[in-house]
Amino acid sequence: MSLDDLLQSLNRFERRFFPRYREHFRRLVEKGQQPRMLFIGCSDSRVVPYLLTGAGPGELFVVRNVGNLVPIWSDEHVGHGTAAAVEYAVAVLGVRDIVVCGHSHCGAIRALYDDHDLALPNLNAWLDFARPAVLPVSVSEEALRRTEQRSVVLQLERLLEYPMVRQGVEAGRLFLHGWHYLIEAGKVLVLDVERGSFVEADAVMGVQAQPEGAVYQLQ
Repeated sequence: MSLDDLLQSLNRFERRFFPRYREHFRRLVEKGQQPRMLFIGCSDSRVVPYLLTGAGPGELFVVRNVGNLVPIWSDEHVGHGTAAAVEYAVAVLGVRDIVVCGHSHCGAIRALYDDHDLALPNLNAWLDFARPAVLPVSVSEEALRRTEQRSVVLQLERLLEYPMVRQGVEAGRLFLHGWHYLIEAGKVLVLDVERGSFVEADAVMGVQAQPEGAVYQLQ
């Protein structure tokens, strides 16, 4: 998509889309946003949260980064954008659900298995938040899919290290969910905590991912 295409899209939004939903946007301004879900997704251009979920303006609080990763909680080394988004979503917006959405063919996960060290210090340091998910096997498509899912579970475990998240979960007012989006199939698998595996979404409809104890585990 070129810059001209984007500018034309802006024009269509202003002339066609916005007038139809003017009152909805006005209410969002007057009453403020009240999203029920924090969506932590990858920066990958093939992952489109609003397309996946069918959500409209004001319904999702979205944070995206390379690999849909969650930094380690720290009250000493502060200032990370993703950590700030988690804090704001939980403590200020009072979201009810947090989704960590990984996806197939993730470049960040693939990079964990690459031998060469790219001269990208920020990226290399950032990928450390996913390295515990790496399997001691030769790289293959199966290994990559499993690692993508293991990384999602790892990020859920790390979210529980955030005091406001842990408190919300233990109080039963906050629920954590792991998703794995298969781009080539147009399908989202959902983490079933009891089975310790990712399953079809309709298999867990109506069931909340509520941790008990250490909880999130995936072989």
